[in-house]
Amino acid sequence: MADAEPTTDPASEDPRAGVRVTFDKVADTYDAVGVEFMGPIAAGLVAELAVQPGERVLDVGCGRGAALLRLAAATGDTGRVTGIDLSPRMIELTAADVLAAGLGGSVDVRVGDAEDPGVAGGSIDVIASSLVLFFLPDPTAALASWRRALVDGGRVGVSTFGPLNPEWDVDQIFRPYVPENLPDPRYRVGGPFASDSAMEEMVAGAGFVDARTVTTTVSARFADAEHWERWSRSAGQRRIWDTIPDDEVEAVRADAAARLDRCRRPDGQMGFDQGVRYTLARR
Repeated sequence: MADAEPTTDPASEDPRAGVRVTFDKVADTYDAVGVEFMGPIAAGLVAELAVQPGERVLDVGCGRGAALLRLAAATGDTGRVTGIDLSPRMIELTAADVLAAGLGGSVDVRVGDAEDPGVAGGSIDVIASSLVLFFLPDPTAALASWRRALVDGGRVGVSTFGPLNPEWDVDQIFRPYVPENLPDPRYRVGGPFASDSAMEEMVAGAGFVDARTVTTTVSARFADAEHWERWSRSAGQRRIWDTIPDDEVEAVRADAAARLDRCRRPDGQMGFDQGVRYTLARR
């Protein structure tokens, strides 16, 4: 498995700085270790938003482009897609992907803050944000800023996590290492992220109307414990790995391996089934 790295605590920084540092670290391997997870979730969100050719779309927290490139395909040559992300490294790599795909004329990516996207009021038809909202210090304020960017009747769609299959308990190894002020989507499941209705209420509280929910399940599968760790370190859980003291990493790995083995399936693979919640509304 990957060697332990020097222990850092992103939570000791400004929350947004901590998120930025973490996603700069994972950008080169994000969603690229042989596990189909972020892509299917983003694809579902884009499908539910029913983006049309010619629309102007903002992808908040675009990451490595899982939703961005699909949105660009939906808007076509006559549309415009803008992607923002807090991580400069994510933006650097995604910008290169955009150019390689020949989309430089219709897609723009830049470093930006999800709570203040920096776009003119009433200039956007659709806002998409996949697996981002739970990282934000004030999700309702962010939603309200997105609403101001939309045209009347404009649409917003966000994806967040629903429940996991009950057999999966591997994430419990991280419980002792999650600081109270370190937001993480696998643990920030209370409050507005606890249910369909709670998410809809938060969206309505930001001024949106016709809030509704669509749910699905996305499965992640791992060949072995090393594969799981590479995936875990290539995504948001990297922030928690970085809080584990060096002299405790091997014990955490051993605990994870034992729990993963109990989740082994008939085909030899291990993994989980993640509930995904799409919350959709309009201005």
